[in-house]
Amino acid sequence: MHELIRNLLLKKLNNPILNELGDSAFIDTFGGADTPLSVSPYSRPRPSGRGYRRADYRQNLAFTTDSFVVSPLRFPGGDIGKLAVCGTVNDLVMAGAAPEYLSLAFIIEEGLDYSLLEYIVDSIAITARKSRAAIVTGDIKVVEKNACDKIFINTSGIGRIVKNRRLSLKNIRPKDKIIVTGNLAQHGMAVLAKRKDLDLGLPIKSDCAALDNLLIPLLKKTAAIRFMRDPTRGGLATTLNEISEGCGLGIVIEEKKLPISQQVRAAGELLGLDPLYIANEGIAVVIVEPKSGDRVLAALRRNPLGRKAQIVGEVIKEFPGRVILNTSIGTQRIVDMLTSEPLPRIC
Repeated sequence: MHELIRNLLLKKLNNPILNELGDSAFIDTFGGADTPLSVSPYSRPRPSGRGYRRADYRQNLAFTTDSFVVSPLRFPGGDIGKLAVCGTVNDLVMAGAAPEYLSLAFIIEEGLDYSLLEYIVDSIAITARKSRAAIVTGDIKVVEKNACDKIFINTSGIGRIVKNRRLSLKNIRPKDKIIVTGNLAQHGMAVLAKRKDLDLGLPIKSDCAALDNLLIPLLKKTAAIRFMRDPTRGGLATTLNEISEGCGLGIVIEEKKLPISQQVRAAGELLGLDPLYIANEGIAVVIVEPKSGDRVLAALRRNPLGRKAQIVGEVIKEFPGRVILNTSIGTQRIVDMLTSEPLPRIC
């Protein structure tokens, strides 16, 4: 995936906004929130000589898009409709934006049961209302039997940046604290068990949730947050490697502090899967300035979605571009980026 993006998409579609490779694009507008006139990354009006001031251009909007092909369509803790809204809302939130508007597009296989479609739409409606994000446009396409697996969903979202504060990899500094807001690997394990009809005797539910109610109030209260990202495909290990590579610093995490439920840990041992590489859909990696780590952690834990939050490590000068795990037995090992997808169609 990384090679495809860098060697094909960035090469062919190169522009300053896309090159950031964030969860969302930061969009320039002219005149602030009251005059949302977009400015093309290819041909920006000059900030002088036409009565414009450089300060008139503000990156106060975030724009994101995502597609969802999860199998099965329904799983413990969620479904493809809930997942579509939560995934797009969370991408906006990771950029520091409060979600406002969503698009919704369906690709439906001929013969899809109407009651299933209605269930999915109800789930979308309920989840969107909870996030106070309005679905304002969309599309429906129907394809022949066997041309897709029942239903695929694409959603895009627009949100407004909180206090015009841009979260960026460039903000990260040595000694910054790394917080994980909830238990790891819940989503991937729940989907795997349902897909394979595995009776593990372990009640594992997906963590699928929209994080705006957890993180947007926190962004409004503190400027201590440097960067956020949700560890979806590839899990925590891949996300931390992306962060480390992007900021040019090292990361060290403590195995004893990783929030992993007993059920997920047991399932991982039974199936030979490392929870660090399993997808999540309702937690975030939050990087905060050193002196504010405990304060931000306490604020997260006051919200039900952040009750299991933990400070799991910190950013270091050593080992730039590497993630190091301090194991529970006192040794260290390198945590590499995921090189293959252990469970495809997870989102």
